[in-house]
Amino acid sequence: MDWIERLNKAIVYMEEHMTEEIDYAQLAKIAFCSTYHFQRMFAYIANVPLPEYIRRRKMSLAAVDLQSGEQKIIDTALKYGYSSPTAFNRAFQSVHGIPPSRAKEEGVSLKSYPKITFKLIAKGVEEMEFRIEKHDAIRVVGVSAPLSKDVAKAYEEGTALWVKVLFEGAEENEHGNGKICSELNAAVNVRLPDGSLPKYNGFFGIETEHNDGGEYIIAVASSMPENDSLKEYTLPAHTWAIFSGKNFFEDEESADSFIQYEERLYSEWLPTSGYEIADSISVHFLLPTNDLENAPFEIWVPVRKAVGI
Repeated sequence: MDWIERLNKAIVYMEEHMTEEIDYAQLAKIAFCSTYHFQRMFAYIANVPLPEYIRRRKMSLAAVDLQSGEQKIIDTALKYGYSSPTAFNRAFQSVHGIPPSRAKEEGVSLKSYPKITFKLIAKGVEEMEFRIEKHDAIRVVGVSAPLSKDVAKAYEEGTALWVKVLFEGAEENEHGNGKICSELNAAVNVRLPDGSLPKYNGFFGIETEHNDGGEYIIAVASSMPENDSLKEYTLPAHTWAIFSGKNFFEDEESADSFIQYEERLYSEWLPTSGYEIADSISVHFLLPTNDLENAPFEIWVPVRKAVGI
């Protein structure tokens, strides 16, 4: 069973539970991935965040119920999970542009958001280069920040940590680097017991699971002991699908931006790749550079061969 079929089965589950709180963990289970990856894939492929899609569907169904004239507003609000009439009124008006009290008026204009059905369409105008590599567990040291359950907020929080690492305290540094950045650069240059330098000479950005929030870690591979500033973490062993890009910090509207590249990964490559997501972790690897405006990067996605269910 491929990704598209699994996503459609998840949509069926949502439709069957629209009068309940949608269980994101169950959606992820149907799609054979983590809740974080499901939300990200859904947003990229459907072009709408998952919570917004659910809200639109609930308000579309609520409008039908109200127009039938058989339900009171408070009963309709409760049916779709709104214990507060004020919250229901706000949600309804944000979708339809009018309060629910006007939904029964003759000739009133309402909006309808039909159930999404995913289909495989021809998109990939531009090629995507990738490689499949197995890596043993990687010991890293670095700093972290908590991430919200909401994918959009989590992206902003991860970006804020990069800014902190790269630039905080830069005015005090003769090389113009942030304090944490300098510490990470020193850590990555600590030689291993055999006298060699670590294999991975760059900055890892590691995203962890988001069921109840998550964590974003910026770290480097190093044998240096952890200290008050840099804590020890382990990037687990996996088979990785690795994609290379060249503008990690570009604005998201740019065709070369990290977020646009990641969108293509989930919406174009993954559905037809023959692979599925193998873990809730994902990795951004910033390669060594002195030009942050054209920073080369890699996206590491843990994968395994797709199997039927």
